[in-house]
Amino acid sequence: MRKTVVINIVGLSPSLLGENTPFLNDFLSRGSMTRIRPAFPAVTCTAQSAYLTGKLPAQHGIVGNGWYFKEELEIKFWRQSNRLVQSAKIWETLKERDAEFTCANLFWWYNMYSSADYSVTPRPNYLADGRKIPDVYSHPADLRNHLQQKLGRFPLFKFWGPATDITSSKWIANAAVEVDKKYDPTLTLVYLPHLDYNLQRWGTDPGKVGKDLQEIDRLVRDLVGWYEKKNAQVVLLSEYGITDVRHPVHLNRTLREMGLLAVREERGRELLDAGASQAFAVADHQVAHIYVKDQGSVETLARKLGALDGVDKIWYGEQRREVGLKHDRAGDIVVSADKDSWITYYYWFDDAKAPDFAPTVDIHRKPGYDPVEMFTDPDKSLMPLRILWKLLKRKLGFRVLMDVIPLKPELVKGSHGRVPEDKNFYPLAMSNSGIFEDTEEIAAEEIYDIILNLVTKSKNYENVCT
Repeated sequence: MRKTVVINIVGLSPSLLGENTPFLNDFLSRGSMTRIRPAFPAVTCTAQSAYLTGKLPAQHGIVGNGWYFKEELEIKFWRQSNRLVQSAKIWETLKERDAEFTCANLFWWYNMYSSADYSVTPRPNYLADGRKIPDVYSHPADLRNHLQQKLGRFPLFKFWGPATDITSSKWIANAAVEVDKKYDPTLTLVYLPHLDYNLQRWGTDPGKVGKDLQEIDRLVRDLVGWYEKKNAQVVLLSEYGITDVRHPVHLNRTLREMGLLAVREERGRELLDAGASQAFAVADHQVAHIYVKDQGSVETLARKLGALDGVDKIWYGEQRREVGLKHDRAGDIVVSADKDSWITYYYWFDDAKAPDFAPTVDIHRKPGYDPVEMFTDPDKSLMPLRILWKLLKRKLGFRVLMDVIPLKPELVKGSHGRVPEDKNFYPLAMSNSGIFEDTEEIAAEEIYDIILNLVTKSKNYENVCT
């Protein structure tokens, strides 16, 4: 088997290659590239599961970054157990073929308790006094200490939230090198999230994201250089492309107006009560799953939702097979926003009654994805001092609500999840070999076979794409 590295440059699309990406341009000139017809929904967990299993969500079960857990009557996002993925992973297939094969998974999702030989994933410490301490989970367990002694504590607050920047991607890249030095795995999977941040904040304007492109280009250059010195095959790919948006769609507010979504009030704040609701939306970027209690009302509700401003397409019942989402975890209705829109989780009408976690970075308690977490509230003056004061009070042992996130979805300028009309905004795959020559487009689930063939075939094997 041949040493192979797959580097996931989140948010990269052909539209972004140019003067700000000299290394990626050079890498392409030495190899080959194809567009990836994105997984649907085109979000992190679904796309990565397609790549690693070669299956659609109807088979692997990852219908989004989160869904409604019907046994618990709760909406949950960003779960981490690998057992949630219901299909065999690529490293399991390769290990069956060769017992000496090993795999390192650096920050791809559903990383915990997987059968990968070496793994690292974010896992904060949640202390009893309310503090959240940045940390990682690893297998083997002592790899965590090794990496944080070498590289410092994982910069969690640079990984997501208003302070995000290149720091977390650098840490992951450096961790990948340390893992390679220590274990020399056959297959290494590396996740570099940097582009995702400002593309969602500002959209695709080169004047605003040029610096981010230059930063990730340099980081990938150094990482690829390390692996090429070890004669590794390298694939650079992305999960989705990000497109400009300007219109937030509030499906849960619409469902509440229809009398279908239930809330309960606690301490003057409103909480979505999924178990008591007749229907509610689990919003995930530009796609939402609508869960409906009365199955006889699904078709009527689907037609009403399909007529809303900002909604592009609707699938329900057997129609969900068309997009690979005929699975028990999927919503009874699946909604895709139009090209200019994205879908919020907001369900309250009065911001004064929004839940206490709404103006905070809290990816686990929010019943939907919230890209507004990347902003601080522009209406609050002296924000850096406010944050420092809150942090100081926390260090002194006080419980403090870090309520610095605005409730202003109009701030978000970029999103993903739907399949873009313009294929220049598709995700891409590049290799330092000719495997993608004469191949304009592949499906997301075909990445599995491509990696499989790269690892198992000889150096000069023929193009596996069709």
